[in-house]
This record gives sequence, structure tokens and C-alpha cells, in this order.
Amino acid sequence: MKKAAVVLILAAAIGLIALLFGNTDTTGGNASRTEYLRIHIRANSNGEADQAVKYKVRDGIVAYLTPTVASCTTKAQAIRAISGQLEGVESVAERILRENGYFYGARASIRSEEFPTRVYDGVTLEAGVYDALIVELGTGAGDNWWCVVYPPLCFTGGNVSMTYRSKILEIIESFFE
Repeated sequence: MKKAAVVLILAAAIGLIALLFGNTDTTGGNASRTEYLRIHIRANSNGEADQAVKYKVRDGIVAYLTPTVASCTTKAQAIRAISGQLEGVESVAERILRENGYFYGARASIRSEEFPTRVYDGVTLEAGVYDALIVELGTGAGDNWWCVVYPPLCFTGGNVSMTYRSKILEIIESFFE
């Protein structure tokens, strides 16, 4: 009888989780997309040199924005903070381009764009439209680099540890104690 009650509670909990966190977007999209701010750095071209400098620009932008993003606790806060830094992002990119002999400039903006499905450190983001910091180097016609600004999957400095808790699991575990 006790096992049946636990199974029933577990089934009810799973159903509740599905209702609370399931897809509530009636357009067929994923409602969780609203929680992410992505970054997309587009190289000038697919030439080897343009691709190499793209990664140098990426490193510079990540270093520049990390302190700003680290203090944000919501996506809206991250968008506001980065919006105030767009000229700085462009300056960092253009400085790195000039230091490497490129004078084609850079443009930064925040806008909604289509992204393919991507996996970042075990977190899967489904294909769809996301808000993103877009950085175009020169023509922006080359292959690009994608990641996530908020929550800061790419802006962590490598030493961030996240712990996820399940209130339902805690209740079930306390039931057996």
C-alpha cells in the first residue's frame, strides 16, 4: 500500500511538473526561449584569417562583458546592461581587428534571430527565434560563433558551479525519512 501511494504521488508530481514547465507557447515554439540571451559573432568571410580573428574578437568581447553579465540576475537586466555597452563591444572588436591588420569594422546590436538547435555544456537549446547580441565583423558573411550570454554559459570564466534542486524530490525523500 505504501509503495502504491509513493507511485501515485510520483505520478502526480510528474504531471504537475509537465503542466508547470511544459510548452505553453501556442505558436508551437518553446516557451523557455524567453529565458535566454544568446550571442552570435559573424566573421567577415570564411577565409582562414577572418575566421581566426573572429575567435580573437570573441575572446575580447567575452572578457569585456563578463563583469557586466556576472552581475545580472534576469535576462531583461542582461539586455539593459549589454544595450548600454554596445559601443564598447564595437570598440573592443574594432581594436582587436586593427591590432590584427583588419580595418573593416564591427557592428553590435541586440535583436531577435533564428538559431539552430545547439548544446552548450549539456544544456540543449532547441531551434527557434531567440533574443541575441549580434556582432558582425566587416560584411558578416562568414561562418560564425554562437553561445549564450544569459544565463552566462559562455561568460563564466570556467569556474561556475550550478546546483539544481527539485522541491518535489525533497518532499519524496522526506517521506522516506
